[in-house]
Amino acid sequence: MNKKYEFLSEQKILHLATIGKNKTPHISPVWYRYSSKKFYIGTNTSRQKIKNIKKNSRVSFCVDVGINAPNIYGVMGQGNANLILENSKVKSIAKKILLRYFKTLENKSAIELLDDTDCIIEIIPDKVTVWNY
Repeated sequence: MNKKYEFLSEQKILHLATIGKNKTPHISPVWYRYSSKKFYIGTNTSRQKIKNIKKNSRVSFCVDVGINAPNIYGVMGQGNANLILENSKVKSIAKKILLRYFKTLENKSAIELLDDTDCIIEIIPDKVTVWNY
């Protein structure tokens, strides 16, 4: 397992950038899952990031840590976002994402988040940059 994969599997927050109204960047910190060189983000179709992706599927993302060398590391990139809307796929992927953040899906917050999730953003990166200092 390489350092990038380990890092992305351990970190918890991805900053997702989409293009909004008037071509203005819209940045959202999101929970995610990294698997098979793709990122998966659970959300609700009413959110601004989904409205933006429907108009322009190009996205950028960043996952990073540290403020002092030598413990600064990050992964950023660009790619295309696909929207997964089929309910059984959405719930299956959403459960995997939530289990990264909760010990069990029986938690009240996990249940509410799972109920609210009706869409998965699948990011297929075409450019990835890694940095460390």
